[in-house]
Amino acid sequence: VQLVESGGGLVQAGGSLRLSCAASGSTFSINAMGWYRQAPGKQRELVVVMSSGGGSTNYADSVKGRFTISRDNAKNTMYLQMNSLKVEDTAVYYCYAEAGTTWPLNDYWGQGTQVTVSS
Repeated sequence: VQLVESGGGLVQAGGSLRLSCAASGSTFSINAMGWYRQAPGKQRELVVVMSSGGGSTNYADSVKGRFTISRDNAKNTMYLQMNSLKVEDTAVYYCYAEAGTTWPLNDYWGQGTQVTVSS
């Protein structure tokens, strides 16, 4: 599974951005997808994860009510709509997929896209 993010950039606090993650390869084997982020000097943290069927999502408390994950199965693309952005949302955002045909499943990561929120 290959993952390619796009859509990062510079935005003022209170603004919005939409990130995209295009998946290719063995997409049929994806069990879950989501987004993580890593701010300078901090560990990578979960933003949101969604089950392959879309029936279950888990958001970090810090983004609940502001960020929304969605996907377009026909395009094998996942999105992260980020509204009411805060300076503390500044980070490199990584697309993530858990995939495989046998347990344990494998973790796949995109290259990351920078999101910078200015005050």
